Amino acid sequence: MKLLKDILYKVRIDELIGNTNIAITNIVFDSRQVNKDSLFVAVRGTAVDGHEYIEKAIESGAKAIICEDVPENIQENIIYIAVKDSSEALGQIAANFYDNPSEKLKLVGVTGTNGKTTVTTLLHKLFLTMDKKAGLLSTVNIKINNKIIPATHTTPDPVTTNRILSEMIEAGCKYCFMEVSSHAMVQNRTYGLQFAGGVFTNITHDHLDYHKTFDDYILAKKKFFDNLPSSAFALVNQDDRHGFTMLHHTKANQYSFGMKTDADYKVRILENQFSGLLLQMDGHEIWTKLIGSFNAYNLVSVYAVARLLDQDKMNTLTALSTLNSVEGRFQYIKADGITAIVDYAHTPDALKNVLSTINDIRTGNETVIAVVGCGGDRDKTKRPVMAEIACELSTKVILTSDNPRTEDPDQIIKDMKEGVEPQHYKKVLSITDRKEAIRTACSLADEGDIILVAGKGHEKYQDINGVKHPFDDLQVLSETLQTNNK
Repeated sequence: MKLLKDILYKVRIDELIGNTNIAITNIVFDSRQVNKDSLFVAVRGTAVDGHEYIEKAIESGAKAIICEDVPENIQENIIYIAVKDSSEALGQIAANFYDNPSEKLKLVGVTGTNGKTTVTTLLHKLFLTMDKKAGLLSTVNIKINNKIIPATHTTPDPVTTNRILSEMIEAGCKYCFMEVSSHAMVQNRTYGLQFAGGVFTNITHDHLDYHKTFDDYILAKKKFFDNLPSSAFALVNQDDRHGFTMLHHTKANQYSFGMKTDADYKVRILENQFSGLLLQMDGHEIWTKLIGSFNAYNLVSVYAVARLLDQDKMNTLTALSTLNSVEGRFQYIKADGITAIVDYAHTPDALKNVLSTINDIRTGNETVIAVVGCGGDRDKTKRPVMAEIACELSTKVILTSDNPRTEDPDQIIKDMKEGVEPQHYKKVLSITDRKEAIRTACSLADEGDIILVAGKGHEKYQDINGVKHPFDDLQVLSETLQTNNK
């Protein structure tokens, strides 16, 4: 419970009706969660406008309303606060309500098309390995030290984020590593947070269903770095052509990592095998359990963050060498001589990275069977591109469902097939049922062959017409390969 006047600190108020010297029990932006003495923030979303639910919120017990437009019918004993942007106000109010927890630890945000989950998760593992108390806010999990809280969004809403950061402070956490999505930046979900640093991994074709143009997508990522304070660091992938774009106008201290250029933190691949990577990093050789050039980038960015957070060089390198791969990211099993890989690759660039890694490691005689799908109600323009990449870099391709959501899965596959060139027709199968597609890939594989199941990674469900059905790519692969071995 906090006084309304206190949690309005730093909020830009256009109009105030009522007395702010009252106690508020909680902050909500969903009218269904309102209870007695709530502060209701009317946020304009992409599908719903919170202003339409102001009366309902008051009926449910809201005592104060944050809005961009004050309602015509003013109710007695209700405080109305008009602001220019309700989403910004929500972020600042949430931070104030929980005593600005982001200022009490080192919060590092990671943004980019690919690698956010891997980098944040590896950072969290690294710091725990080095006996540092740390939190994690990622697509897969929210963690407070080793305590796991299921995640629902890549970047949570401001109230959830500040509440969890407050719990991290209570648990003694000194660091937190957080994924920052482009959606979150547009929707001001990180507004009011104090970041100690920001990391840019890369940017490629994705989310154009939401951002409409690639330039808009880039600007959404760049906004994160534009907002970093002068006390923070901004670390970017120098090998990505948009890396330095992120640094234009940032007040933060600028650093870079890379493999191909003379970056501040440089990595070189000495060996790349299914058993791991031998890297030269910052002048030292290090063996890691992770695989592929994309993970070399992930690892050097993790190392750079640790060093920028004043961690000892040799302790960091030693701890890095002990880390395992992240769930659903190039996660593989072996059965009867067959290597089966599950990866979250759901963008053209991510799929290309994974298949290129497989082709770099294999001797050349193995068949590479790729099971690939695309999500429904998402960017349609990447569908033919995904199929084209799968065909170019695989021996056999099975096009299947991912999360069709409200779309017809057969139509999604039809969209993908538009990217299949005539010379690849014979190598492509279309199997709508994802389980059947994976089983078919296993039946086609012989000893020494490699199966890639791409798109869903860590997810334990398949979203079909608004219903999430239990589904686990790795489990289906394991059960099928074990059955085939009997």
